[in-house]
Amino acid sequence: MVSFVVAVAENGVIGNKGDLPWSKLPDDLRHFKRLTQGHPVVMGRRTFDSLGKALPNRTNIVITRQADWSAPGCETAPSVQAALERARAIDEEVCVIGGGEIYREALPAADVIYLTEVHHTFEGDAFFPELSPSEWREETRERHEADERHAYAFSFVTLRRR
Repeated sequence: MVSFVVAVAENGVIGNKGDLPWSKLPDDLRHFKRLTQGHPVVMGRRTFDSLGKALPNRTNIVITRQADWSAPGCETAPSVQAALERARAIDEEVCVIGGGEIYREALPAADVIYLTEVHHTFEGDAFFPELSPSEWREETRERHEADERHAYAFSFVTLRRR
């Protein structure tokens, strides 16, 4: 199974200048960790750069065209297809965690999307691809209001391919 784990603003933004445009959503970070822990994570090199290090308790597969690129705790792959093949050899669930280009390329292989809808608009330079309602059905939705720990309201949504 190929899962996408992503937080998306109302206007489709997922990143800005290598960082998340929102801050203070600790429950989303906990949700991300719970979904990805123990599974291989596939990401682009710029997403890895924004994280700054390999995620613990996960096989980190970084897609890069730079043949000499390496980072401690990471494997590399030259393409989305090669990364997904490697990850599938490790575990039955593969988590794709970004960025925008990687989501676009991997979308045909995705089975489920664990989407955090951030109920706000932001400026950004990385976007999540638009999804066709004829291809995806909403399975679950859990809304969380903004509070002293969370700067913005958000919803955890599970989408499954039809």
